[in-house]
Amino acid sequence: MARGPTLAGFAVLAVLIAGGGFVANQIDAHRRLDRKVHVLTGGDPAAGRDTLARLSCGGCHEIPGVHGAAGRVGPPLTHFAGRAFIGGRANNTPANLVRWIQDPHQFDPQSAMPPTGASDQQARDMAAYLYTLQ
Repeated sequence: MARGPTLAGFAVLAVLIAGGGFVANQIDAHRRLDRKVHVLTGGDPAAGRDTLARLSCGGCHEIPGVHGAAGRVGPPLTHFAGRAFIGGRANNTPANLVRWIQDPHQFDPQSAMPPTGASDQQARDMAAYLYTLQ
């Protein structure tokens, strides 16, 4: 006996279409955010995530999206983009963040965070990634 489309079949199809649209919107939003932070910082968020991992920043900080970054010495870097200050000292601007990443003692000589030795481009990349953490 041949069966035609059922209401349940249409419901499943509708859910799949809606889910595909949601995923496409999320991907588009992520791309727009990456472009925005690149314009703000001159950095590449993906390269920044890799540099944060390579420099072992996660040994001290919890950093979403960076494998193994679950440190408890420094503050967690979750929702970094929404913060008003960097290290409680400097306004959270791209230029200040790049300088802080390279040498936090410029802002706070007593900071427990060591200079990272990051190049200008590496610091811009790391800043770009941190600004994706909304």
